[in-house]
Amino acid sequence: MKHLFCDVCKKEVVDPIPSRTFFHIREFDLCEACRDDLEVAVKNTVRTKKPFDFAWYDKLRVDLIEDGIKKNKIAAVKPQR
Repeated sequence: MKHLFCDVCKKEVVDPIPSRTFFHIREFDLCEACRDDLEVAVKNTVRTKKPFDFAWYDKLRVDLIEDGIKKNKIAAVKPQR
């Protein structure tokens, strides 16, 4: 039996199923709740980025995850208007 812990919130993922109950982004394992928080944090920033660049997007996600690991929570980014 494999024990998997979320790298952000440090909670154990019970009965891990890839791409359903945990998500692997680069070298990080995220639980479903932390992945949802990451998607919300990225969503508002991505909508204002023109032209879109995948290198920038990847760096944004990794920066948010690394910041979340330090704070044990992924902070939501305020929408820019």
